[in-house]
Parts: sequence; structure tokens; C-alpha cells
Amino acid sequence: MVKVYQINGVTPVVHPTAYVHPSAVLIGDVVVGPRCYIGPLAALRGDFGRLILEEGANLQDTCVMHGFPGCDTVVERDGHIGHGAVLHGCRIGRNALVGMNAVVMDKAEVGADSIVAAMAFVKAGMVIPPRSMAVGSPARVLRTLSDDEIRWKSEGTAQYQELAVRSMQTMREVEALTEVEPDRPRIEWETSLPLHLHKNATP
Repeated sequence: MVKVYQINGVTPVVHPTAYVHPSAVLIGDVVVGPRCYIGPLAALRGDFGRLILEEGANLQDTCVMHGFPGCDTVVERDGHIGHGAVLHGCRIGRNALVGMNAVVMDKAEVGADSIVAAMAFVKAGMVIPPRSMAVGSPARVLRTLSDDEIRWKSEGTAQYQELAVRSMQTMREVEALTEVEPDRPRIEWETSLPLHLHKNATP
């Protein structure tokens, strides 16, 4: 059972087509839209400001969303938030990606179709233009993204949208096996290469 808490009379909202892992925590003014995926141990604390995930967005394992009073923290449609990232009072644009363990601070804006690299620190108030690659701590805009890189990002997000469906249909809590069974099945799943390998494989 997902850990969902009301505070000050405000209850989280989760669209029926969204998947929220049972270990995730949703508090207060949280709105999870259609076809979203919320990963294990994610924390969405809507106890000050509103948190919104628009359709098709994903928030992966151990991510944190939080904000200030009167401030919305938003992941727009098809936004993709990698493992361990922290979003605080910011806006992530449509089809943008925030890499693993990155931090995006208050009133920062990540433009549509942009990528914030893993471990980057996007300082308060920074505006990252659309189709940009932002790297470093503090983050700086490195360059404009290619169509191929944006396509790669979109493919990865589509996999998480499919994972939301697969999780709702097949994930269940069970006891662990004590030994590996003969002919143990593998999870067969088409996946794209990591970006650095994908670029090397592109003719």
C-alpha cells in the first residue's frame, strides 16, 4: 500500500493510470498525473508548496520533491527525473531530463527538451534554455542538444511509461527464493543504450 498522508486537510491525488511504488511517500498537496511512474523510496512532500507531475512524467528511486509556500514544483509532461535527484521549488520543462543525483533549486527553470547531467547543481533562479545540455556544480549550459540526443531521451521516457503499465500489471510482493531455479527466466525488455554508447553507435 502506497504511503499517502493528508496534511492541513489536503490529500494527494494520483491518477488511476499512474504507478506509485508502495515504498514511496506522498504528503499533502501532491498531484500525480496520468501515465506517471513514481519509483521506490521517492518522497513527495507537499507540506508547504504544491507538487505536480504532468502526464507521462517519471520520478525515479529515492528522488525528493519539495518546495516553499506559494510555490509550485512542477515536472511537465514527459519529464524524466533520474535516481536520487532533488527538485526544490523548480520547474522542469516538457520532455526534459534531470540526471541521477542532480539538484535543481528554487525558482530554477529547466527548458523543454533539455538535459541536466548527473550530479549537476542547478542554482536558485537559473534558467536553462530549451534543448540545452547543462553540466557541473554550479551548472552551466554546455551546448545545444542534437535531435538524436532528444530522441534518445524520449525513448528512455517511453520505457518508463511502459514500466508504469508493467508494474501495475505484474509487480507483487513475494517471499524471496532461497536458491536460483533451473532455467531461471530473464526479463526481456528492449532498452536503448546509455547516451555515451548510443552516440558512439550512431553512424
